Amino acid sequence: MSDPTDRNRLDEEASPYLRQHADNPVHWQPWDDAAFAAARERDVPVFVSIGYSACHWCHVMEEESFQDEDVAATLNEEFVPIKVDREERPDVDSVYMSVCQLVSGGGGWPLSAWCTPEGKPFYVGTYFPPEPRRNQPGFKQLCEDVAASWNDPEQRAEMENRAEQWTAAAKDELESVPDQPGESPGTDALGEAATAALRSYDEQYGGFGADGPKFPQPSRVEALLRSATAADGGDAALGAATGTLDAMASGGLYDHVGGGFHRYCTDRAWTVPHFEKMLYDNAELARISLDAHRITGDPSYARVAQETFAFVEREMTNAKGGFVSTLDARSLPPESRRTDLEETPDPVEGAFYVWTPEEVRAVLDEPDASLVCDRYGIEPGGNFERGTTVLTVSAPIAALADEYDLDEASVRERLMDARAALFDAREKRPKPARDEKVLAGWNGRMISALAAGATVLDGPVADLGGGALAFVRDRLWDADAGRLDRRWLDGDVAGPGYLEDYAFLARGAFDHYGATGDVDALGFALDLADEIVARFYDADAGALYFTPSDGEELLARPQELADGPTPSSVGVAVGLLLDLDGFTVDRDYRGVAEAVLDTHADRIRSNPLQHATLAMAADAAETGGIEVTMAADDLPDDWRRVLAGRFLPGAVIARRPPTEAGLEEWLDRLGLPEAPPVWAGRDAANARPTAYVCRGFTCSPPRTDLREALDWLSE
Repeated sequence: MSDPTDRNRLDEEASPYLRQHADNPVHWQPWDDAAFAAARERDVPVFVSIGYSACHWCHVMEEESFQDEDVAATLNEEFVPIKVDREERPDVDSVYMSVCQLVSGGGGWPLSAWCTPEGKPFYVGTYFPPEPRRNQPGFKQLCEDVAASWNDPEQRAEMENRAEQWTAAAKDELESVPDQPGESPGTDALGEAATAALRSYDEQYGGFGADGPKFPQPSRVEALLRSATAADGGDAALGAATGTLDAMASGGLYDHVGGGFHRYCTDRAWTVPHFEKMLYDNAELARISLDAHRITGDPSYARVAQETFAFVEREMTNAKGGFVSTLDARSLPPESRRTDLEETPDPVEGAFYVWTPEEVRAVLDEPDASLVCDRYGIEPGGNFERGTTVLTVSAPIAALADEYDLDEASVRERLMDARAALFDAREKRPKPARDEKVLAGWNGRMISALAAGATVLDGPVADLGGGALAFVRDRLWDADAGRLDRRWLDGDVAGPGYLEDYAFLARGAFDHYGATGDVDALGFALDLADEIVARFYDADAGALYFTPSDGEELLARPQELADGPTPSSVGVAVGLLLDLDGFTVDRDYRGVAEAVLDTHADRIRSNPLQHATLAMAADAAETGGIEVTMAADDLPDDWRRVLAGRFLPGAVIARRPPTEAGLEEWLDRLGLPEAPPVWAGRDAANARPTAYVCRGFTCSPPRTDLREALDWLSE
């Protein structure tokens, strides 16, 4: 049988990240049984390299090391090198990242792990430079040293022993549940999470932490926004939340020409980002911006969300309506920045987004060119590489009006027209590469954000979310098998789906139903919730695992309890099951949710900020949350305006037909034998749209005035 490691096999893979490495001289293997079997046959270690297509330092390490013939020769001879796309295999990434964090106290991508032929890591790290630098070993020398140690029997025994210890530690970290469950932390954890977020808030620059890099951390902002409306000291919580949102939206994290957010900023002041754009960041930040708009009434938050949705529709939606994953940070520089010596320039980070004063003046006449440069800090020398500038809001409208002897309305109008002209000019530049894969879970997060947008904003925002929901359901959901796959790419499907795919997509479908009254979306959410319980819940452990019970057996079966760039999949699943419990008559979703909260009660209490999504779910479990049932064929325009302007944190919006006959049709479509509690006995009064509002398991009388019904909450 031929040795699969005698060549680079990534040309057979669909993943854009893996295909980026298909022409490396390294004999990369995909993560499969053949690669590990070859390692055992050759008796050599495995080198696992994990990254994603828009990862800046992944590109750097490829160019410095993986394209180097000498490095490739060492990897090919002494190891079986395996490439993993973390966006397709978050389960693999979770296991090795946990080891890296346990051993080194940090992590990141590219993630590098040297492992036994069984895949057990004995040396881990992230990016390694080609030569020693800042206490980091050079990559080639490190590989040679690892290979030499492996070939020494005494040192190999030490490496294998270390691998066993690290694997056991990761398994304990990822799988462990207490011997006895605790008691759900209830409402206290949410307040403690907000208090902890306040302690870490950067009063000077916004965001969290007193140094760079700065990450969005949307779950912290959401905890602050909820706390701001529910507890004493709400002004401080609201100030920290809006201060963070303002800093991100005015700084370099936000694309001031085309809308949408970059991944994170390298500095404390939110000036210079890493320029990749991820679908999930834009979903989370648009959603919490809409929450801030509802609380404060400030239209700037709604504008940021609207512009972000427009960016997603324009740049991250495929021809069939699905949302793609990422835009790369790098692109070819525009002609204005090329020299005569650069016939074939290399891609440059941020090239598509940054500007020089000369480039602005090539597009705009005066005084608009100077107005734009002053507004966004575009100066000679710039604030970024090669004399370019990352646009940030650097001068207030009032100051510009004084300086240019204009009224503020004229300044705003001129800037709006100028942005449109800059956008048109920028469209002629070489664009960043786009990762076309459609991930079920990430689409679910954007569908949820668009559902919020459909409630708050004007325009057909819901249609965009509905199109993505239909795309994912048609291509990744097998109704007969009750199976959701994770990824679609040009007709190629990869699975299985993980807990985040089921939970995030179910949440998106449920939120879409609440915004539009689409009962089929509700039915899909219920189907996915059934599979969450069947595939991911272990009743004996009282735990929801990240991988399905019939999935590939890795070194550990992870639980995703903590929030990251996306919310905890366990937290989202628990919140979803609590919300859907009122829509069932024969399932105990609440029992599952409460069992998971009890299991992890001590963990949530010990660090509520890290587990903010679970803390919000614990709050909903104890208080019963807010429930708004609306019996109407179509919501009156006045009701829509009320919902657009009212912040109802975590509220269940339960649409239903006004009559019992209409409800019977819905029940037939959902396969329900009788009306669930959220709908039972709640038909329209006197043939008029009617609202029923509940909080903490207590409900208002029926009201035909939605304002009056919601005012009952404050009474």
